[in-house]
Amino acid sequence: MLWSYILKLVILLPLVCGLMIGCLYLWRRLESRIPGRPATRLIAVKETMMISPGLRLAVVEFEGRRLLVSVGRGGVSLVDKVDA
Repeated sequence: MLWSYILKLVILLPLVCGLMIGCLYLWRRLESRIPGRPATRLIAVKETMMISPGLRLAVVEFEGRRLLVSVGRGGVSLVDKVDA
């Protein structure tokens, strides 16, 4: 009796966990294709670069402008902006 329970647990627990992970993976992949959501976004992050462990630079495009921002623990600050 106990061995059959342990055998079922060993077989079914990884199967259920694998199904959950597979469903979450599919949801993330198919989430962008849901109708009614805008296909294009107004803001696009073009590139990021880690400068130090707590500081990162990011190029953000917004309404035809490219903005260079610094992102750190203290917040986000604008470094430079260029009209594309």
